[in-house]
Amino acid sequence: MAYFDMRQKRSGNRTTFLGVLLGVVFIYFIYSIRTAPAGTSDPSLRSQSALVAENPLSPPTSGFRKQQKVEGSDAVLPPPPVVHYQLNNLTASAFPALNNEKILILTPLARFYPEYWSNLVALNYPHQHISLGFITPKTKEGNAATAALQEAIRKTQSGPQGQRFQSVTILRQDFDPPITSQDEKERHKMENQKERRASMARARNSLLFTTIGPHTSWVLWLDSDIIETPPTLIQDLASHDKAIIVPNCYQRYIDDKGQEGVRPYDYNSWRDSDIAQEMASQMGPDEILLEGYAEMPTYRTLMAMSAKVGADRDERRLMPLDGVGGTALLVKAEVHRDGAMFPPFPFYHLIETEGFAKMAKRLHFDAFGLPDYFVYHYNE
Repeated sequence: MAYFDMRQKRSGNRTTFLGVLLGVVFIYFIYSIRTAPAGTSDPSLRSQSALVAENPLSPPTSGFRKQQKVEGSDAVLPPPPVVHYQLNNLTASAFPALNNEKILILTPLARFYPEYWSNLVALNYPHQHISLGFITPKTKEGNAATAALQEAIRKTQSGPQGQRFQSVTILRQDFDPPITSQDEKERHKMENQKERRASMARARNSLLFTTIGPHTSWVLWLDSDIIETPPTLIQDLASHDKAIIVPNCYQRYIDDKGQEGVRPYDYNSWRDSDIAQEMASQMGPDEILLEGYAEMPTYRTLMAMSAKVGADRDERRLMPLDGVGGTALLVKAEVHRDGAMFPPFPFYHLIETEGFAKMAKRLHFDAFGLPDYFVYHYNE
């Protein structure tokens, strides 16, 4: 009889243990799928739906789904949840689309170009994994740009599902730009560069720190006057698996004979020179080096002048860089999370995107360029 009681007790313990285990598994299963739409079986769609926010305190790079009160009900909406994010599980790989990696495209926008938006929509990286962020100045031209941008967003976000982006954020600058004119000649006058680029750096930092979310794997900085890129721009740049990578920015134009041609545009991607370093060593603490001006010959190796256009052109050819331009710049989000931003002040006599490359280098992130891979700037 005693033997039978012991067997019965052991059997009861096993049954209780199995019941508890099955209960835990069932609760975990229900919790893991609770944010997926009914009938959703595609893992990528489940992953996307899990990133849809249910409250305004969620990251702006998550799509927002407004909570709806049941009509006629006095039910009180629940408080915002406490959310845990495992950044160690976040990837920024050479195959971002395969891994459903989230891309944040950021654009300081002072003038709206329809060609920019058309090119943006034509990017064939899955739009469900792309979030957009814009910052516009509080000027008359900035107001017009914001209105045109909002109309373009409205059309795209209410259009075909495959063209809609995960989320869109628009910021307005809380400071006045140093120059109000967006004329290309005025923007590029040497005497305007320090204040202009300091203002640009502030705008970039405001945009970055407001929009980057815990799911962001890559940040693509894309200027509003970049009107032509390959549709595979994101995949092409990410495939090199570099912390910072920049294509060569050129410009299409018509020469004096009426012939179409291309010419270098962005001179801020370069390898340093001994002469430039010597010039910097003799500068005051608030002075900066500028590239692309005859008045300040640095003799750096410019990526803009290193392109090959003949039979030996290789779009995958890499070039190590010490300075980068921001017309089209892909950055692993961890670089920004570790503290690399765009200095609006002289940093080792560099400012804005070139200062960013220097700051990233100090954080042990190297920058690279693709001299034979072109994106094109609007020609005024």
